[in-house]
Amino acid sequence: QVQLVESGGGSVQAGESLRLSCAASGSVFDDNTMAWLRQVPGKERELVAFVSRTGFPNYAAPGKGRFTISRDNDARTVYLQMNDLKPEDTGIYYCNKIPTIPAWGPGTQVTVSA
Repeated sequence: QVQLVESGGGSVQAGESLRLSCAASGSVFDDNTMAWLRQVPGKERELVAFVSRTGFPNYAAPGKGRFTISRDNDARTVYLQMNDLKPEDTGIYYCNKIPTIPAWGPGTQVTVSA
């Protein structure tokens, strides 16, 4: 059974931090590159960062230098540490494997106020 459950979002002020977590089922997580994506108001879902099964990270432009992606293979969990948050980071954050599958979790809402 495919399962993705995101958590850790919240409402913060600009400049603050959040740590997101995503618990995934083995069929999605094991041996796969995992990613965080976000849906910001008025835009299509976009890639934020991804991490290889061995832990090598890559970042898209919006979070580069501020976000850190990591994974715990034993716990089948992927994390996104977000520092120095900006209002434009507001959105719903999702995790998925790369390439993505059409079995999205509920996402976790991140709201950053100026």
